[in-house]
Amino acid sequence: MNGFKDAGLSERLNTAAGAKKALLEKFKAQPGVNDPAFAEREEARRAVRLAREAREAERRAARDARKAAEQEALQAEQAERAAREALEAQETAQQAASRVAMAAEAKIARDARYAARKARNR
Repeated sequence: MNGFKDAGLSERLNTAAGAKKALLEKFKAQPGVNDPAFAEREEARRAVRLAREAREAERRAARDARKAAEQEALQAEQAERAAREALEAQETAQQAASRVAMAAEAKIARDARYAARKARNR
């Protein structure tokens, strides 16, 4: 039963101070901004960041180009559809006009026959 040791206040304070000192020594041991290794790491990070930004810009440009191509295709399809509808409307109008002309010719022929019949009966 020798495992539990009652640490007093001063011992706990000394342990905390030692931990703080160890953290400070660890921080001081890290290379600073003037260290060549630090500069190399920063340059590598900068290169990675620039490459990432270039890839993102490339993707964005490809996406914009794809959207523009889709938009152009859609506009071309709409223009083709409008031309087709206009042609169909023109054909429908021509058919209607020919039907009206045929009906008028039939009426004129009917009227002529009616007038001839009336003339014979007189």
